[in-house]
Amino acid sequence: MIKFSYLHRKWMTDPAYRKEYDALEEEFALIEAVAKARMRSGLTQAQLAKRMKTTQSTVARLESGRGQPSTRTLARFAKATGHRLKISFEPVKAGKGGAKRRARAAASR
Repeated sequence: MIKFSYLHRKWMTDPAYRKEYDALEEEFALIEAVAKARMRSGLTQAQLAKRMKTTQSTVARLESGRGQPSTRTLARFAKATGHRLKISFEPVKAGKGGAKRRARAAASR
């Protein structure tokens, strides 16, 4: 059987695949953070669902990345797992200084 990790490494050499994969970086990060938070809490999906007053299938969808959860849902998830929800904005890495120049120009106005 071929492992996904092998296929992923192989596919990452394809520029089109890499571009699409990189475009989903934030979604993958959220899915990973949700799964890790539940594991740290030591709760099963069913136990977490009960604390959140929802269903196990809703928790499973949240962990699989199907759909985009609201901040209200993420806050309920955080509280139920004993975590604090923290949302941040980070600057986008500028290509060839274009975005940095525009930001400096806007700041000087």
